[in-house]
Amino acid sequence: MRKSLQLSLASVFAALHAVLYFISFGLWRNWGIYLESIEGIILGPKVGFMAALIGSSIARMIKPDDFWMFGIIAEPISVLVAGLLSQTKWKPALALYAITLSAYFIHPYGNPFGQGLPLWTILDVIIAFLLIYPAAKFGGNLLETNFKHLPIKLVLISFVCIATDSLIRIFLLIPCGLYTLFTYFSTFEGLYGIFVEAAVASYFEDLIVVIVSFVVGVPLLVSVRKFKLLEGETKKKDEY
Repeated sequence: MRKSLQLSLASVFAALHAVLYFISFGLWRNWGIYLESIEGIILGPKVGFMAALIGSSIARMIKPDDFWMFGIIAEPISVLVAGLLSQTKWKPALALYAITLSAYFIHPYGNPFGQGLPLWTILDVIIAFLLIYPAAKFGGNLLETNFKHLPIKLVLISFVCIATDSLIRIFLLIPCGLYTLFTYFSTFEGLYGIFVEAAVASYFEDLIVVIVSFVVGVPLLVSVRKFKLLEGETKKKDEY
């Protein structure tokens, strides 16, 4: 990808990421999650990560909330994972899941938080962990895969991407101990209630993200390939 095009796309996606945060309502997270998988796929893991980091940071600098630190970290990492999987790079994503999930289940460090929460609340994360390899390898590189495989691969990557967003937030909240920063998380009962409520919302968000990726993401990627916007990047990879 030409540097000028790369910079332009990164700026556009960073701006979109921020705008979607501003207009969000009715969700546990924000509308920026709908953009994460496409952001990683088109920009790649490195540039996508930076665009999401800039967009999420600017959004929360202008309109901060109590949980600002979760989104600034979780959203760029989710974009990074989507970018890696779109390029068939599954090992870093698998390692990320292995470390964070292990930390969650090994916790409590003297408190019943990690092991005391219902398993069903993180089933989407566990399923995503099992889908990392298939999502990466099915159909090969997403921008080069057969058009018949494109919808399936995009849906798989989108699901793993949104589950990664949940996983990082959970990792920061419990194993990293950020729950101690909030008075309503000071007791296990308080955390339990909010955690379960957020888990229910996250399952609806998983479904919405998958639908959006199919309805919006597939036509968008077809157009990107049709007009060969990323042809330079593909050729560069072939040279290596």
